[in-house]
Amino acid sequence: MGKKIFSLLAILTVVSICLTACSRQRGGEGNISPATELSGAGATFPLILYQKWFDVYYSEKGIKVNYQGIGSGGGIQQLIAKTVDFGATDVPMNEEEENKISSVIHIPTALGAVVVAYNLSGNLKIKFDPSLIVDIFLGNVTKWNNPKIQNLNPLISLPDQAITVVHRSDGSGTTFTFTEYLSKVSLLWKEKVGTGKSVNWPIGLGGKGNDGVAGLIKQIPGSIGYVELIYAVQNNLSCGIIKNKLGNFTEATLESVSKAAFMELPANLRVSITDTNASQGYPICTFTWLIVYKEQNYNGRTLAQAKSLYNLLWWVIHEGQSYNESLQYGKLSPTAVAKAEALINSMTYNGGFVFK
Repeated sequence: MGKKIFSLLAILTVVSICLTACSRQRGGEGNISPATELSGAGATFPLILYQKWFDVYYSEKGIKVNYQGIGSGGGIQQLIAKTVDFGATDVPMNEEEENKISSVIHIPTALGAVVVAYNLSGNLKIKFDPSLIVDIFLGNVTKWNNPKIQNLNPLISLPDQAITVVHRSDGSGTTFTFTEYLSKVSLLWKEKVGTGKSVNWPIGLGGKGNDGVAGLIKQIPGSIGYVELIYAVQNNLSCGIIKNKLGNFTEATLESVSKAAFMELPANLRVSITDTNASQGYPICTFTWLIVYKEQNYNGRTLAQAKSLYNLLWWVIHEGQSYNESLQYGKLSPTAVAKAEALINSMTYNGGFVFK
């Protein structure tokens, strides 16, 4: 009898060890508690949304998420340096950046619009076409009553006032989105300035972050610049009505931003939606992404950290979406959510999947 009991205990011990090992290999099962703190850095484009999300997430889940809005370029560099759990960017990583690291996945979190914001008395609603925007930011149109502006706005009395251009001074996904759009609509811009998170601006004053640019526009009469929509709304800045690819003048609204993304989405969700083909789509829009390493076992990271990051990303593309529209960001479409789920589920820890 004693031998039988010993044998049964031995079998149960082996089974327990195997189950524990399997649980650890899969990454998200068993009794492993998630880490209680995560860190991220990057884009200021979605900063206001992220601040709201992470406050709610802490109150609901008890997980503290420390996020620094330092610009998309900074977020990518912080991820490359492995000093944060996740980066945030408004432009997908390029080949040169990805060559420095192992596989990274891009999880879209929201849609946003980059608006042409300006400071003119009278709350004037100014229409812009692509060539006019290019001319202003190249320094070819320097007065608000220039014929190019007046011809597009014949019913508005425009002031004889100098135009002061304001742009970003830091590496920025907002700048990438804006300059990518200008490069698509103007060969002159593409050849003279080009597309990038940072470019050599022909003219203008630089502000750090979307809040810095919005602050300068608000302070300087006659100024014009580009910011994410919510920063214009919060600072009571006027926003341009822009002629899109199909010839329709469109304002940046939740509806026109969503329509800009009516397109086939690739499985990796790295896609540009500037200069959209949608007839009622706003032409200067972008997804914004959280970026994470696909393999989470690096730099001494624990399975608990990987699990906590997985849970956060899952919450962001589901429950978190309910906060987007109240802050002037577009929600992910059901198609985008389904493809984002597949990307999140591809995360691994030591080769095994990290499950919710």
